[in-house]
Amino acid sequence: MGRNTRKRRTPLATKAIAASAALALGGGGLIWANFYASAHESNNQTWGGNQTKAATAQVATVSCPDVGQKLTNVPWRARQGVATELANLDKQITEAYARLASTRNAQAKDPSFVQNAIVGPLKEKRAATIDRIRIDVQRVGGSFDTSLQQLAACTAQTADQTTAGGQQNGGGQQQNGGGQQQNGGGQQQGGQQQGNNGGQGGDGPAAADFVDITRVAPNVQGKPQNTGNASTGTFTTRCGVNANQNHNSDNVIVAPGVTNGAHHVHDYVGNQKVNAFSSNQTFLQGGSSCQNRNDLSAYYWPVIRLQDGTQEKDANADGGGKDLNVGRILVAQQAQIKYVGSPASKVVAMPQFLRIITGDAKAFTNGTANANAHWSCTGFENKVQLTTQYPICPQGSKVVRTFAFQNCWDGQNIDSANHRTHVAFPDPASGVCPNGFKAIPQLTMRLVYNVPQPVVQNGQVKNAYAVDGFPEQLHKPITDHDDFISVTSGGLANRIANCINSGRNCA
Repeated sequence: MGRNTRKRRTPLATKAIAASAALALGGGGLIWANFYASAHESNNQTWGGNQTKAATAQVATVSCPDVGQKLTNVPWRARQGVATELANLDKQITEAYARLASTRNAQAKDPSFVQNAIVGPLKEKRAATIDRIRIDVQRVGGSFDTSLQQLAACTAQTADQTTAGGQQNGGGQQQNGGGQQQNGGGQQQGGQQQGNNGGQGGDGPAAADFVDITRVAPNVQGKPQNTGNASTGTFTTRCGVNANQNHNSDNVIVAPGVTNGAHHVHDYVGNQKVNAFSSNQTFLQGGSSCQNRNDLSAYYWPVIRLQDGTQEKDANADGGGKDLNVGRILVAQQAQIKYVGSPASKVVAMPQFLRIITGDAKAFTNGTANANAHWSCTGFENKVQLTTQYPICPQGSKVVRTFAFQNCWDGQNIDSANHRTHVAFPDPASGVCPNGFKAIPQLTMRLVYNVPQPVVQNGQVKNAYAVDGFPEQLHKPITDHDDFISVTSGGLANRIANCINSGRNCA
């Protein structure tokens, strides 16, 4: 769930050291270190202060398996300890990143330096950390899959060897806010194919991340047919656009108790007391930006930033410039939050404190299995939805981000160890939930932004915009994601379900 200033910035090694543990579904990712001049620096400019320039320097990477995604059965009593250890895994990757960035002379002299001085020691640290995860799980009577210990090993790669480039294909089980499936495929639109270059000194975005939406073939498919038992109503909650700038870079779902656990900044609407240390009790006391004061739910998403040469106030802060998220934060002009029904069945009320993450903040390195990014432009939403590229909208059209959350619930759990398996998407053709799952109101969001039109020319982007993210994800559009915690009072959850089941449009 962006980088922007074109002034000379802190050396990459220093920035990498400053970055703390990144807990994005735990402990995996690619480390990128620019061996030569950063493309952010002024001596690389031809357009001045609002240019994003594709990196031409050699980029080295270290790829580490994502441990957190594999932890699907962690007892509740062990989860805080496991989350802390997953944060340690990411801290170790950050340290390896700093090591890569600061030892280029040694690497040039000794071809085995990266393996012997960086990758080898990193494996040892990760093995010890994974073993502590085993101890945490087994201490409370849980079972631990010993094959996870094989995930300790990381590999050194050059930029053209990364798995990231091969994973920019958009497909999978993604659905947009209208319940339609995007065919994604290996998008090659407007003559620009998503590449695997390192973007701006490794932190992106790259020119290939943008496409003129008028040159993209229609790719939106139809919704499933409603059955006689369909729930056809809607419930809209009006919670604003975060005009009061309620921001932080925590992630209470994935990284509870870890400051800057997201390594990127979120916009928050709804509940106003959401940070790494929030609890179910504090959610109930948090107040709300929603017009319906019984809606205390937390709705939050990564900000997008305009890379036009201006600096945001967090240019030297965690989640901002320290994590290579640079540029002016753009507040959405519209933020529509709507719950919709199921084409196949009635819905049951959402349970209190249900957590759902849609999309994957590490989709660039994890692959597309959980990716659910949808980018478009006003006037094009029913025709084109993009997963792996940012749209360049025509004059008078605005950028739109759309999210549709998983709307099938296992009927028992408000969260799961990897924050995935307690909820699911229905079958895209029929809308029927998997066996053992119940349909719940589907949360959809539509965010509209007034973004200056990017210009791509000769591998450069003027007025680039990008979603905030983990530095190693290169600010790829496929990493867009959204987070939700259901918190209601006064019987609101039941009223939402009843409204949808009765076919009414409520607010």
